[in-house]
Amino acid sequence: MRYHQRFSRGWLERLGNGTDLSAQRMQQAVDNLWRFTGELFMADELELALVEQGIAVDSRELQAEWQATVHTALLDSGLQIPQEAAFRSGGKQGLHSEHLGPMLAEMQYLQRAYPGQQW
Repeated sequence: MRYHQRFSRGWLERLGNGTDLSAQRMQQAVDNLWRFTGELFMADELELALVEQGIAVDSRELQAEWQATVHTALLDSGLQIPQEAAFRSGGKQGLHSEHLGPMLAEMQYLQRAYPGQQW
């Protein structure tokens, strides 16, 4: 996890502090995806039951640290923290946009092309 965090932050900083075009595209990407981040910290009934049993971590307790880390990374990259507080929800209940279908199809290609294989 730390490797991926360092790797992605490195690219965030390089592109955010890079050319005008790379900074513009990075800001646009952050702005477009920001609405999905709120659901990371919403706990549904199943998650709360798992937390009570000591099986899962309460994702709501991770929000402050996540925000501090992400806000610092964005500001260090010369990017703005989106002001829009609204977010899309329902993914944890299986409500997804039309974009999920093609992505799942690509991710499932190998298993479908070679059924029964062990990886």
